[in-house]
Amino acid sequence: MEPAALRQCPVLDPTGSSLHAEAASLRAQGPATQVALPGGVVAWSVTRFAQIKALTSDRRVSRDPRRHWPALAEISDDWPLSALVLPESAFNSYGPEHRRLRGLISTAFTPRRTEALRPQVQRIVDRLITDLIAVEPGHPVDLRATFAYKVPTEVICDLFGVPSELRPWMRRVIDAALHTAASPEQAQADFLDLRSCMAALIADKRAHLDQDMTSDLITARDAEGQLDEEQLIGTCILMVGAGSETAVNLILKAVHALLSHPDQLALLRIGTVTWGHVIEETLRTEGPIEHMPLRYAVEDIDLGEGVLIKAGDAIILGFGAAGRDPAVHGPDADTFDATRGNKEHVAFGHGPHFCLGAPLARMEADIALRALFETFPNLTLSDPGQVPPHQESFVANGFRELSVRLSPGPAAV
Repeated sequence: MEPAALRQCPVLDPTGSSLHAEAASLRAQGPATQVALPGGVVAWSVTRFAQIKALTSDRRVSRDPRRHWPALAEISDDWPLSALVLPESAFNSYGPEHRRLRGLISTAFTPRRTEALRPQVQRIVDRLITDLIAVEPGHPVDLRATFAYKVPTEVICDLFGVPSELRPWMRRVIDAALHTAASPEQAQADFLDLRSCMAALIADKRAHLDQDMTSDLITARDAEGQLDEEQLIGTCILMVGAGSETAVNLILKAVHALLSHPDQLALLRIGTVTWGHVIEETLRTEGPIEHMPLRYAVEDIDLGEGVLIKAGDAIILGFGAAGRDPAVHGPDADTFDATRGNKEHVAFGHGPHFCLGAPLARMEADIALRALFETFPNLTLSDPGQVPPHQESFVANGFRELSVRLSPGPAAV
C-alpha cells in the first residue's frame, strides 16, 4: 500500500498492551477494517463473531501465502511475522494440500490418543505441584515460569521426542516467534534461530528414530516422500509452538480470572459451576490467541456494510475478540461469568483449520487447575490491584508472568 493510504489505517499495536479495547474499537468500525501490521503490511481485521465463523469455513479464503498473497513478493526476510506466516505446513496451506498435510498429524490427536496422554499429564502436574509445595508459604511465585508454562511444553516435547538438551532452546525460540514488537533485526535473528532449532531436532531424531511424532514425520518425509524438507521443518514449528502456547495462556488466564472474581471461585467450590464451565468461559473472554495471521482472499468477498475484501488481500482474524462480541453475548460480553448459558467462542478456530490440539489443551488445563486449587485453596494474587505484564504480542493473549502467593491446605474444590 502507498504510504499516504497506509497512514489512514489504524495500526495494530504490536505490544498487545490493550488487546480487548483495541478489538472493541475495530469491531465498532464494521465487519472488517484495514489495519497496518508490522513492516507496513496491510490486512483486513475481522473481529465480529459471525464474520469470523463464516470466513473460516469459506472456500474463498486461503491460508497459503505462496498461492494467494501477491504481496508476499515484497515481504523482507526481517518481517516480524515471518515465523507465523512463512513456514510451509498444514497451518499455511489450502485445499487438497491442507487436507493432505493435516492428515499426517491428525492421527496423533484423535480422542483415543489424547485420552491416553492423561496419565502422563497428571504425572507432570503432580511433580510440579510437589515443587510448589516446597516453596515457603506466602512467598511470591511466578506461576507461569514454575507451573503453567511447564505443563504443556513438557507434554508436547515428550510427544515430539524433543531431547532434554534441546528443550531450553526450543522454549526460547517458540516464545520469540510470538513477539510481534520485535525489531526487524531481532525478528530475522529469531526466525533463523527457530529454524535452526527445528533442524537440530530433526537431525537428532533422524539419527535416533523412536516412537514419537517427529520420527513419524521424518519417516513420512524420508521413506514415503509425503513431505519435503521445508514442510517437515514447518510442521514441527507449527505443532511444537501451537501445542504449548494455547494451554499456557489458558491455564494462566483461568487462574487470574478466578482470583480476580472471588464470587466465581466460590460458585466453583460449592459446585454451582464446574471446571469445564470455567475453562470454556476463560476461552470465551480470554482466548489464548487474540489475532491469527494470516488468511488471503482467493476471490472478491463482499461482507456487507460497504466492505469488499478483494482477491489477494490479507485477512487477520480476531479469534479472541469474537468471544466478546456483544451481538452474541449481550451487553455484558466482557464480563467473566462461568454461570452464563451461552459460552460460544472460536478460541481454537473454526472450520478446516480448527486446532487439532484443542482437546489436549482443555485436558491439560483441567488437570492443572484442579491440582493447583485443591493443593492451594488459599491461593492469591501477589498484587491484586495490578494488571500482570502482558506478552509483547498481538497474536498471543498471555501474561509474561503471573505472581501469586501459595498457601497449602486441605482441598477446597
